[in-house]
Amino acid sequence: MAIEKQIIECVPNFSEGRDMNVINQITNEIKAVKGVRLLDVDPGEATNRTVVTFVGSPDEVMEAAFRSVRKAAQLIDMRQHHGAHPRMGATDVLPLIPVAGITLEECAALARQLAERIANELRIPCYCYEAAAFTPERKNLAVCREGEYEALAEKLSTEGKQPDFGARPIDDDVARTGCTAVGARDFLIAVNYNLNTTSTRRANAIAFDVREKGRPFREGNPITGKIIKDAEGNPIMKPGTLKCTKAIGWFIDEYGIAQVSMNMTNLSVTPLHVAFDEVCRCAQNRGIRVTGTEIVGLIPKKTLIDAGKYFLEKQHRSVGIPEEDIINIAIKSMGLDDLKPFNPREKVIEYLLEDANETGKKLVDLTVKGFAQETSRESPAPGGGTISAYMGALGAALGTMVANLSSHKPGWDDRWDEFSKWADQGQALMTELLHLVDEDTEAFNCIMAAFGMPKKTDEDKAARSKAIQEATLYATQVPLHTMQASFRAFDICKAMAETGNPNSVSDAGVGALAARAAVLGAGLNVKINAGSLKDRATAESLIAEANTLIEKANAAEKEIMAIVEQKL
Repeated sequence: MAIEKQIIECVPNFSEGRDMNVINQITNEIKAVKGVRLLDVDPGEATNRTVVTFVGSPDEVMEAAFRSVRKAAQLIDMRQHHGAHPRMGATDVLPLIPVAGITLEECAALARQLAERIANELRIPCYCYEAAAFTPERKNLAVCREGEYEALAEKLSTEGKQPDFGARPIDDDVARTGCTAVGARDFLIAVNYNLNTTSTRRANAIAFDVREKGRPFREGNPITGKIIKDAEGNPIMKPGTLKCTKAIGWFIDEYGIAQVSMNMTNLSVTPLHVAFDEVCRCAQNRGIRVTGTEIVGLIPKKTLIDAGKYFLEKQHRSVGIPEEDIINIAIKSMGLDDLKPFNPREKVIEYLLEDANETGKKLVDLTVKGFAQETSRESPAPGGGTISAYMGALGAALGTMVANLSSHKPGWDDRWDEFSKWADQGQALMTELLHLVDEDTEAFNCIMAAFGMPKKTDEDKAARSKAIQEATLYATQVPLHTMQASFRAFDICKAMAETGNPNSVSDAGVGALAARAAVLGAGLNVKINAGSLKDRATAESLIAEANTLIEKANAAEKEIMAIVEQKL
């Protein structure tokens, strides 16, 4: 199974919002880390504070964060700092946020590691807050930052108020850098729901219906009645229907409409599509329609995928369709293009990272004709391993096609979910094999690069030999992965031959033939590459696994073709 790439976001706040020379030096440290994408730099003059947003893999983001903290400590003197926003350090807060392939708990562990490194190597005391907090009270950033910079001297010497890492009495270094709060929190989405009204009051009413805080209880008239308060004099609130949301209503001159403006602070508790439907329901109760949705800033891909699948399932349609189609369903269902075009390549974090890290044209991006022509050229790659992976992808795609046709077959409406699950499984398998198309060619290129290494000295020769063996092992493991993935296509093709749309049984059969060709073809690559491995125990183990898969693939293809022939 393909492993989802881990992506995290980091949103450090630096205590400098006026001097762009200082700000640029800090952000240049972030941009210098390969693989990191700097998404936004937002300086504020009144707050004298800059909010920076960047994303990448955990290792890349951790390194970029550390370098930016180091540079901020060199350039910002907190003894001279004044601004409207609460602060206690040159780098005031440093949250890590899970975007894809990683949990909040894992980000919390990374935040603690980063805080410890900053304290040890840069001698900047660090508090851990939100999900990274060591104590319940420090989950609240305000507790960590209590008294701000001016209270550090007292806090650093008071038991129970000292930082989690790097605690020591105040000295010139701490006086200059202050302390940093390093934490982990969930991804926050800012979203506006467009209404077919100009009334801010009605937009506010909808916002109060849904936001977690809700609205105050009142005596008599729910709008003008006296607010009911508790013994301490605080208003007693009637909670709204959506957890982890904050919302208000406002009027936007530019669009000529009112909106419900919402911050969503925990998408695992309240996903975007759930919030959309609930705002629609509450708006309808007040005679108002939601005409669309405006996403402010960027959004994780999973948010749109989950939304697209949610709306497909409400229609009793298969969710096993290409990612682009699922996202398009999400866009149209929630009216993300109501006010202006919504381009996922510009709004989805993962796509921005892909585009930033793209170093060359992928084989899977070629046309069918272009792929065949590229294969036919005199260069040895793409070769048999790449073609095997592509045949496996086609086998999975054919099984998925039959599942989708069956899901939408007239008279089979009660079976849509059964076939949707098969199609979803097939779509994931096809994606995995398409990735292997380019990975197999990359594996071959690694071997060529290793053979091209210098061999003048004994050290050169030893390094070259080691690199060749490592590249050869990789080039043997990749086609074995292709065999394993392609073999899983038989399950889908068999199920579709047995229970799918009978008019497409031949397609299931062709899928099985493609899967068998993929397994056997990739097996040849396992064997030829394993022959160059000096570690014969590993080589024999890889070849044995390949032979087992070949034997099973022959049997599976024979069984499926018998089913197909019987139904023709």
